Amino acid sequence: MRVLIISDTHGRHTAFDRAIMEAGKIDYLVHLGDTEGGEDYIEAFCGCPAYILAGNNDFFSRNLREMEIYFGKKKAFMAHGHQYSVSLGVERILDEGRSRNADIVMFGHTHRPYLKKFGDITVLNPGSLSFPRQEGRKGSYIIMEMDREGNTEFTIHYLD
Repeated sequence: MRVLIISDTHGRHTAFDRAIMEAGKIDYLVHLGDTEGGEDYIEAFCGCPAYILAGNNDFFSRNLREMEIYFGKKKAFMAHGHQYSVSLGVERILDEGRSRNADIVMFGHTHRPYLKKFGDITVLNPGSLSFPRQEGRKGSYIIMEMDREGNTEFTIHYLD
């Protein structure tokens, strides 16, 4: 299974289009919020089931602010992250993921990619495709690959 994980596109689709093309075949798409009205475009263009959250800039969104889903045997807790103060650190969202028995915690909001394992929990942020804030300022996304046994690999990718 291949999952494309993105966030913070803010209504800009050029980088999203490139990420979809670069990612190749995907089984699912996760958008961790701040589409700013772009969710219909994203759903139509990705060509697979999409889980799209509302972020702090998605004022009139019909999307959920948080979600728990399973990818194979792995439970993921997903939130945009602003409500867990992720700009100050991952502790609060990690604690929330633990309380929900999540294997994977996904968030956005900071516009900076992040990938770290805390015991049995992987915490990740794909960064922003449209407005990256990390050094080098390249749009970023994460590909999650999972085999039939549930072994999972995460890779951060940067747009040129």
